[in-house]
Amino acid sequence: MKKLTQITLLCLLVYGSVSAQQEKGIIGYNNWLNPWTEFQPNKLEYNKPTQILSGNIDKDTKLTKRDVYLLLGDVFVIDSATVTIEPGTVIIGDFKTKGSLTITNGSKIIADGTSTDPIIFTSSRSVKKPGDWGGLFILGNAPTNKFGNETALNYGLEPSDFKYLNYGGDNPDSYSGILRHVRIEFAGKRTKDYGYLNALTLAGIGQQTIIENIMVSYCEGNSFSILGGELTMDKMVSYKSSGSDYKFNYGAQCNVINSLAIRSPYVSGAEVSRCLYVSAYDTKDEADFTKKQTFVEAENLTLINLSNDLDYDISVGLVNESIYIAQDASLTSDKSVISGFNPAVVFDNGITINNDSLEKIKFTRTYFNNCKGNIFIENDPNNEDLENWYGNRAFSNVYSKAPDAETFINANSSKRPDFRLRINRIIAANDAIDDDEND
Repeated sequence: MKKLTQITLLCLLVYGSVSAQQEKGIIGYNNWLNPWTEFQPNKLEYNKPTQILSGNIDKDTKLTKRDVYLLLGDVFVIDSATVTIEPGTVIIGDFKTKGSLTITNGSKIIADGTSTDPIIFTSSRSVKKPGDWGGLFILGNAPTNKFGNETALNYGLEPSDFKYLNYGGDNPDSYSGILRHVRIEFAGKRTKDYGYLNALTLAGIGQQTIIENIMVSYCEGNSFSILGGELTMDKMVSYKSSGSDYKFNYGAQCNVINSLAIRSPYVSGAEVSRCLYVSAYDTKDEADFTKKQTFVEAENLTLINLSNDLDYDISVGLVNESIYIAQDASLTSDKSVISGFNPAVVFDNGITINNDSLEKIKFTRTYFNNCKGNIFIENDPNNEDLENWYGNRAFSNVYSKAPDAETFINANSSKRPDFRLRINRIIAANDAIDDDEND
C-alpha cells in the first residue's frame, strides 16, 4: 500500500511538472493532435460518392458512414432542419460546381466525430488542390455589431431564397449544433466578385454551439472566419492555408483556447495573410457602437511559421506578422507562443497608443520566439514605447531566438508533428530583442 501511494504521488508530481513547464502554447499531457488530424491529406484516397446532396435539405437528415456524399453546387439546410453526420463519414465537395454546405439560421448540424473516426470534408479531385470546392457555412442568431438584428452573408452563394443567407439576432446563447473532430480540406473556391471563400464560416453563432477539434488544411481563403456571435473554439488547427488562419469581424465575442496555426511562407496568397486578423468592421459607418465590438480572448495558442531558412524568407518578403489588430477591436493573449514571424504583432495605424487602447490589447505570459521584432504600429519602425510597455515584468512575457527543433517537441514530422513546447526550453530572460535585430 505504501509503495502504491509513493507511485501515485510520483505520477502526480511528474504530471504537475509537465503541465507547469508546458503551460505556454498548446498544452496537454498527450499530443491531442493524434490520431484524428492529417498533415498529408493530398495522399489520401476515398471511395467514389454513393449519394448526392444538392439544392435544399428541408427535413431532418442523417448522413451515414457507409455512404460517401457529394456536395453538388450550393447546398442549404433550411426550415429548422437538422443534418446529423455519423463519425467517419466522408463528404466530398464537387470541383466542377464548387460544392458548399450552408446551415441556415434556425437549422442545425450535428457533426460529432471521434478522435479515431473523424468526419471529413474534402475535394472530389484525385489530385487535390486548395480552392477545389466551397466550404462550410453555419449561420445563427447571436448578435453582431451591425445596425439591426440581421445581416446577410455576401459571398456569392446561390440560394433558392436570399433569406437563407441571413444571420444575426439577439440570442447570444443560441445553439446551432456540434462540430467536433472534423477535418475540412482543400476548400476556399474563388468567386468572381467576392474573392475566396473560407473553409469554415461561423456567422452569428451562439454560446451553446460546440466547436471543438476542427482541422482546416490547405484552404485557398481563410481557414476560420468568425462573423459576430459569441462562442468558444477549442483545439482548432489551421494548416498551411493561403489566407488568414483565424479572421474575426462584426463584433465577434470569441474565446479561442488550446489551438494552432501553422503557416508556410511558400503557400500564402497574393494578399497579406496572418494567423489572427482581428477587426471590428470593414467600414466604420457600418458598425453600431452601442453594441459590443470585436473581442477575442486567446489562451494557449501556438502560432508558428515553418521555414527552412527564415532569414532568407523574411528578406524576400515571404513572411508577415502573426497577428494584426484593427482599430476598435480588442484582443487578449495569454500563455501563447508566437514563433518565426516578421514581426510578431502589428497594430493598425489608426490605433492611438495610450492607456485606454492598451487596456484593450493585452499580451501576458506570451513567448515571442525567433521573430524579427515583436509589436509594432503599422508602417512605423519605432516601437520603443510598445517594447517598454509589453516588456514590463508585470506582463511576464519572454523573448527568445531558438530554432524550431529546440523549441517544439517535433515540429518537422510530416505525419505526426507535435507542436507542444519542449520541457525546460523556456529559458530566455524577460528582455526585449536587441534593437539591431529589428532593423
